[in-house]
Amino acid sequence: MEHVSTGKSYINEEPGLLSWFTSLDHKRIAILYFISVLFFFFVGGIMALLLRLELFAPNTTANVGQILKNGDVYNQVMTYHGAIMVFMVIVPGIPAIFGNFFLPLQIGAKDVAFPRLNLLSWYVFMTGAFLAVCTFFFSKIDTGWTFYTPYSIRTGTSVVMMVVAAFIMGMSSILTGLNFIVTVHKLRAPGMTFWRMPLFTWAIYSTAIIQVLATPVLAITLLLLAMERVFGVGIFDPKLGGDPVLFQHFFWFYSHPAVYIMILPAMGIISELITTYSKKTIFGYTAIAYSSIGIAAVSFFVWGHHMFVSGQSEVAGIVFSFLTMLVGVPTAIKMFNWLATLYKGSITFSAPMLYALGFLFLFAIGGMTGVMLAVTAVDVHFHDTYFVVAHFHYVMVGGTLMAIMGGIYHWFPKMFGKMYNETAAIVSWVFIFVGFNVTFFPQFILGAKGMPRRYFDYVPEYEQLNKISTVGSWLIAIGFLISLYTIIRGLTSGEKAPANPWGAKTLEWHAESPPIMHNFEHDPIVTAGPYEYK
Repeated sequence: MEHVSTGKSYINEEPGLLSWFTSLDHKRIAILYFISVLFFFFVGGIMALLLRLELFAPNTTANVGQILKNGDVYNQVMTYHGAIMVFMVIVPGIPAIFGNFFLPLQIGAKDVAFPRLNLLSWYVFMTGAFLAVCTFFFSKIDTGWTFYTPYSIRTGTSVVMMVVAAFIMGMSSILTGLNFIVTVHKLRAPGMTFWRMPLFTWAIYSTAIIQVLATPVLAITLLLLAMERVFGVGIFDPKLGGDPVLFQHFFWFYSHPAVYIMILPAMGIISELITTYSKKTIFGYTAIAYSSIGIAAVSFFVWGHHMFVSGQSEVAGIVFSFLTMLVGVPTAIKMFNWLATLYKGSITFSAPMLYALGFLFLFAIGGMTGVMLAVTAVDVHFHDTYFVVAHFHYVMVGGTLMAIMGGIYHWFPKMFGKMYNETAAIVSWVFIFVGFNVTFFPQFILGAKGMPRRYFDYVPEYEQLNKISTVGSWLIAIGFLISLYTIIRGLTSGEKAPANPWGAKTLEWHAESPPIMHNFEHDPIVTAGPYEYK
């Protein structure tokens, strides 16, 4: 039975700002993450705009930039943009915000398994983020977000502080993943079998497995890098008898699964949006659930496609090329099932659905270009060009951020008990979707023409496409500003939300809006699957 809010909720149950910073409630901790990630997204977005402004036109003087002072400053801004967006926005974003808030609700639990560990994970995350920001006030960092050796060992910038910050944020990721795995196994409501769990919960569960298994590899790698800088241990620096390619193996063994830490939760959100706004039972529920586990499993065996030009053997190149294409199978299963769900559905083109459809379009392009880059002969030509930049952003930004925005609007009434302005939300989608394609599609052409990434300057033949790309970044910025206005306006003066404005079928919509401290008035008993639309 659905309930209308009685006035008491997790928001006002315990008064005072201190109660938020000491709260063990998973919903409040999710809001703390939401505010933190939103702030870092704003900072990382400003860095992106600065990079695109610099590349609006080629420099007239070799060592003097249009906007940024010189190439060193450009490298620093590029590094901060990448590090902030990856480690502080996209990796933690969906699991820490929506996973924390809705996973317990979707399985009928009162909280996560370890509430104190959950709060600790936010403090650990903020400690790492604070340390990363501190590097900006020392000697900064200019290695790129990948910290490639041997340059990261020899540069005079704050590499040790930044890798320690990433190490600490990785600890937060592990704690969150452990919490989710135990919660799913131990706290499901009576009748909530694995095959009755919502697909978003399946996605978060699969992601948590990757977080727990892959993140320690990055932690050890960054620790070894810091030790080499501080103590001169010869692990990655060829001058000391080390092997820089070993760093790449270690780094990408984590960082390619990390791509799925970013995209699997997004796919979970899309499953929820597609079935809700087409008013149709999800097509192939079991296949989508298995494909989440399949993606998680295969993700550990494809890291070598980042290293086709690093000197690895031809046999290794062939194996990694095949395995990379294999990832396309469980991904294609999801795409096919989403499209089959849309077929003959009663589709409502509201803001969350538009973001879901935007995801399908952009992620399809990102996925197809990923298969192209999996071919060794093609990758040799496109490696370290803007083609790779465009591919990565179509997957990560076009995929993950589209899903985050769709998730915000979809669950906004449940999280805050308020309704947002639908027209403003749709306008924001138009600007973001159009701006994204204007920004990044020309970069495929730039990469095919041979423009290398991470360059401070370029030859005049690339100017027109770079101008178009920069204008697109302004459209994206306008779209996100409209979204920010829509969210703030909804929080301050939005209409009171009903318990289930979208007619969704998953368990969280049977709680009050916003939910009470312990989620449900009565312990739920589950008797059917999550997506039974008549």
